[in-house]
Amino acid sequence: MGMRDFRIKIKALRVKLSCLGKRSTRRNHEVAGKPSWMTPISHGHHAVKHDLFEGDDSDDYEFDSVVVQREQIGDAELWYFGIFDPVIGDCVTKYLKFNFFDKKLKETHLARKAKETLKRAYLGAKAKIRETQKSEESCLIGSTSVMIINGEKLVLANIGDYRTVLCKDGVAHQTHGRYNHPSAKKHWYHRLFSGGNATATKYSKASELVVGGYYRIDSSTEFVILASNGIWEVMKNQEAVNLIRHIEDPQEAAECLAKEALVRRSKGNISCLIIRFD
Repeated sequence: MGMRDFRIKIKALRVKLSCLGKRSTRRNHEVAGKPSWMTPISHGHHAVKHDLFEGDDSDDYEFDSVVVQREQIGDAELWYFGIFDPVIGDCVTKYLKFNFFDKKLKETHLARKAKETLKRAYLGAKAKIRETQKSEESCLIGSTSVMIINGEKLVLANIGDYRTVLCKDGVAHQTHGRYNHPSAKKHWYHRLFSGGNATATKYSKASELVVGGYYRIDSSTEFVILASNGIWEVMKNQEAVNLIRHIEDPQEAAECLAKEALVRRSKGNISCLIIRFD
């Protein structure tokens, strides 16, 4: 195929924005009674679809879903942000709604319960999807999501090649380091229990779940990037941070990051969500 036959066609940009709880997802930083010490949070999100070949006018492609939810529990403010591929999204969000957001939780238990519930939500979704797939090789899922408590603590969950990166004083900090480098111990474990089956090993790597501990948000924390595999397969963490650090509007930053991945001809899902601490 010659270069004349290759083109990138940008379809209409759309993001499926959904809400977990009963409240509106509209951003509102001036909530009545909100303590003055809470860190103001703004966010923006963007997703694109690109076709690599002329003549592909199919509308069957499903975009990643982006979830934004704000809750106020007593004097505590809780934000939930997530990006999900078309397969895993509803499984996780429904679990969170009924087992976290609809519960009357005590403020002192929020961080611990957030971590526990995220882990259970993803494990349950992974098990359910695996049961319905015809083969383990087809069960390649991706998502990244975070909960931010009082603008001070961040709890995260990642699965597949979706990733969360924090920018602190201009330096990119990946919230987990095993995405592309599983340990030798894990290699040994997968070889032993997969019976040497390459498909099972591929499934284990691609669908590895990471639920992080508590990351402290302080004055050095500028913003957080949640992004799909299509972003990270064409740029490194620091490249992404450098590209958008000077852009104060998170919506503009999200669009810039997604379009750069498109320019670099990424073949994966291209979706990102930027959370900025003002």
